[in-house]
Amino acid sequence: MFRGVLLIGGAHPPAKIASRISERADIVVAADSGYDMALQWGIACDYLIGDFDSLESTVEMEKFPQDRIIRAPKAKDQTDTEMGIDLLLRRGVEEITLIGGGGGRLDHLIALVSLFDREKRPHRWYTDSHEVLSVESTVEIKGRKGETVSFFPAGNQICRMKSTGLRWSLDPLTWRHGDAGVSNEIVADIATVSPRAGRLICVLPLEEVEQ
Repeated sequence: MFRGVLLIGGAHPPAKIASRISERADIVVAADSGYDMALQWGIACDYLIGDFDSLESTVEMEKFPQDRIIRAPKAKDQTDTEMGIDLLLRRGVEEITLIGGGGGRLDHLIALVSLFDREKRPHRWYTDSHEVLSVESTVEIKGRKGETVSFFPAGNQICRMKSTGLRWSLDPLTWRHGDAGVSNEIVADIATVSPRAGRLICVLPLEEVEQ
């Protein structure tokens, strides 16, 4: 699978996690001030994109290959993150991971969550405090016994799931847009969630990424 990472502004996970995820990617794009994060941690980027109204490292940007910088006006129809996702998809990426975007303005946070409702969507999202997964096939959650996990339906389809290793099984539930399953608990060494129809997003506390 061709994997892409999009670095975005906002509160982000520790350098060790962000670097490890980026090293696994086939292509890395920084949207606006996501490039500040990349420079801080030594993450090599393939492209920069955005209006760069939040970027602090403007001098460093001038040293970046100019044919790999996609500039946009501040007055535009898409956010820098949306533009970054479109760029990754145009480059053939099949799995998109967002890094950053925590904290900050509530409207920005809601806009990021809404991306998971779309056909062209991210598959994972790491902030400073949480990991968000799009459940589109069976997901295994390992080594998280005792932790809280929450689920929300994504997209406009009716959603049904089956699960193991959760205090409250998802099997009997039918989810519609606007429903929520907040504060479930992982009660096994390995929990699984598998879709029978539709999609969910799974929200977990941030944890160290495995080697």
